Amino acid sequence: MKEVIKIASGQGFWGDLIDAPLHQATKGHIDYLMMDYLAEVTMSILQRQKMANPLYGYARDIPPLMKKLLPIIEEKRFKVITNGGGVNPLACRDEIFLIASELGVKNLRIGVVMGDDILNRLDGFINNGLTFQNLETGEIIDRKHRKFISANVYFGAEPVVKALREGADIVITGRVTDTGLTLAPMIYEFGWDISDWDKMAAGTIAGHIIECGAQASGGNFLGDWESVPDMEHIGFPIVEAYPDGNIFITKHENTGGTVTVETVSEQLVYEIGDPNEYITPDCIADFTSVKLEQTGKDKVRVFNVKGKPSTEFYKVSMSFNDGYKAFSQLTYSAPEALKRAQAADKIIRTRLNELGLDFSEIRTEYLGYNSCHGPIAKNGSDLNEVVLRIGVRAKEKSVIERFAKEIAPMILTGPPGVTGFAGGRPKPSDVVAYWPALMPKDRVQPEVIVESI
Repeated sequence: MKEVIKIASGQGFWGDLIDAPLHQATKGHIDYLMMDYLAEVTMSILQRQKMANPLYGYARDIPPLMKKLLPIIEEKRFKVITNGGGVNPLACRDEIFLIASELGVKNLRIGVVMGDDILNRLDGFINNGLTFQNLETGEIIDRKHRKFISANVYFGAEPVVKALREGADIVITGRVTDTGLTLAPMIYEFGWDISDWDKMAAGTIAGHIIECGAQASGGNFLGDWESVPDMEHIGFPIVEAYPDGNIFITKHENTGGTVTVETVSEQLVYEIGDPNEYITPDCIADFTSVKLEQTGKDKVRVFNVKGKPSTEFYKVSMSFNDGYKAFSQLTYSAPEALKRAQAADKIIRTRLNELGLDFSEIRTEYLGYNSCHGPIAKNGSDLNEVVLRIGVRAKEKSVIERFAKEIAPMILTGPPGVTGFAGGRPKPSDVVAYWPALMPKDRVQPEVIVESI
């Protein structure tokens, strides 16, 4: 058993700082590189890509990254775990094997975790009594009136642990929880009992802290953000984990950013819901039990974590087409920029109303005035410029197309001082709506495949 392992965050979302994984791999020692690419909307995007091309459906940033990482992995022998496989982890694996062959990398074992994608099995589950009740609205799933484009079960750390036990150097998964990617190496390396709920919670909270990348090391920091050093070269966070469940958050010494109780605390409370019961497939973590201690420069101890038994359910994230949308914008200059923009909004809405168009929603924002603070924004009478941004949503595509024809005419048929109109008429795009649900764990099983080049 190792005395300590270092698990480095390499990506906090699909589109994060592209060289962060390389920096983590080269600027100091790590045992694991964890890269989190997935969010609810990401799954629907990847599913669309796979429908268009059966070789796609995973984070396309991974192959060019692996071209740079594979020689370093071969030299330093750290392992990589990522959920960037999306809805097509096998295709992602095959692309990495191809790159490894081109580079002459040998004895590379890649594990793939599948089974989370249940889109093609929905009807069978429904016919066998599963209702997939919406956790937010209470609605029962209705396949006749909704076209679902993705449906994925949130697996936890266990299938990743299985892949590691079978010798995987790289583990590529579908919808495994962000926290499970970090917890898995701890279970594997330390031989933790998956029923030791305090340790499961400690690993889960460690994963939660680093899942958003540099947000735990000074990025997007709401405190004294101006004191964060060298943000241009910000270092991503690293978990130092110990067999007894003690966790330290740190970063490589020769990188920018900062790791403090404040930066860790801010990430700790990010997207957690009920702090007493942070529910994952692996455990229920009690965030109110967590204690933090600054033990050195850029090093925070996370301890006293308490956990509870996991539930009998998996969360299921589904998405469906819910009509169409379009956005457009016009910029109005001073004097009275806000007054002009508000007048333009009234004109557009009046014209749309007189056309008798059926919109599900019309939303207006005044960028530079209330797009962040909404109704509590202060008086904007002295603004130099205001961007009127108007968005519409409707069930019928033709309604959105008609809206698009009402924007350009505002240049010569509305208030003065207008500019910033570009790109032609706004084009309709699909509205993707989210459907969260639960299903019993015994109704679906992860599949783990480990193969060598």
